Amino acid sequence: MHRPPPETIVGMSLRARYDYLFRTTSDGLITLDADGRIDRINPSAAAMLRVTPEDCLARLPSQVFKANRLLVNLLTLQNDITVDIRLPEHRLAVGFGATFEDGGRMVVLQDVTEQRDLESRREALARTVAHDLRNPLSALEGFAELVQKFGPVNEQQERFLTRIRQTSQKLFDLIGSLVELAWIEAGMPLEHVPVQLSTLIESIVTELAPFARVRGVIIAVSKQDPMPIVMGDPARLRLAIYHLLHNAILYSHAEQSVAIHCWQDVEQAFCSVADQGIGIVPGELEQIFDRMYRSNDEYVRNLPGGGLGLTVARTIVERHGGQIWAESTYGEGSTFTFVLPLAEAR
Repeated sequence: MHRPPPETIVGMSLRARYDYLFRTTSDGLITLDADGRIDRINPSAAAMLRVTPEDCLARLPSQVFKANRLLVNLLTLQNDITVDIRLPEHRLAVGFGATFEDGGRMVVLQDVTEQRDLESRREALARTVAHDLRNPLSALEGFAELVQKFGPVNEQQERFLTRIRQTSQKLFDLIGSLVELAWIEAGMPLEHVPVQLSTLIESIVTELAPFARVRGVIIAVSKQDPMPIVMGDPARLRLAIYHLLHNAILYSHAEQSVAIHCWQDVEQAFCSVADQGIGIVPGELEQIFDRMYRSNDEYVRNLPGGGLGLTVARTIVERHGGQIWAESTYGEGSTFTFVLPLAEAR
């Protein structure tokens, strides 16, 4: 579709700008007058619904879309509602309806066919992994428990059974991260919406607070106010920060603190997670983001984990056009920092 150059848009009146957006947006837009008749339908809505504007204008929704009862309800009900709308050619849209003070109404249709398909495929992958991996692991752990119930075991056998249970649980915990990493690395589309980092951090700190209390670790939060907006996938960015903070708590000793800090410069937003824990063994700093890598340090080996959290965090940050790095002094602690481009640089 032809779009006027930016200088032409700047010179437009408010009405002309509205008309331009109405015509060019990829979302379907339908407006109704106070009598409940369709008075405008944009090209995107006409294409989604396989109709022409001439077939719709000045007519009631029940006359035009009588075969699509949900769409008719969305167009005619007076309350603000959101509902899935079936489109021709086996496509799907999310419809939003709102009524104006003058009695008119607007409906927005967003085609989510591909997005829902991706979500369905991801859920199918997770179910397959759960069936093919989690069930056998659960059986393995269960049999280890049964061995102890059918007769006494010596100290060495008890130690072996404990290792079986611990290894099974470690693999069980890894499955979710493996699915997430495979999905992201496969290049599946991420959401691209405004994200407030400070809000994400607050929710993650709240979620991990019980874990920190059990570990005897204090979480300190420092953030610039206001924090800028970044564009990205909020669920994935949340996962990246979660892994960084969880690791910091896990590898800290009791009565120590973990600090999470976010700030900005002219073009970028920064987030760092610093701990006063065991630190990283010299020579391993370049390997910690590698898939399935775990330090040879005995203290680390005795803690739960599969070496995927940092890989997931790095992959997510890099898919958002950012960078992540670590600084550490063995025996004193580590700091992980990532940077993301701002939604709009000043």
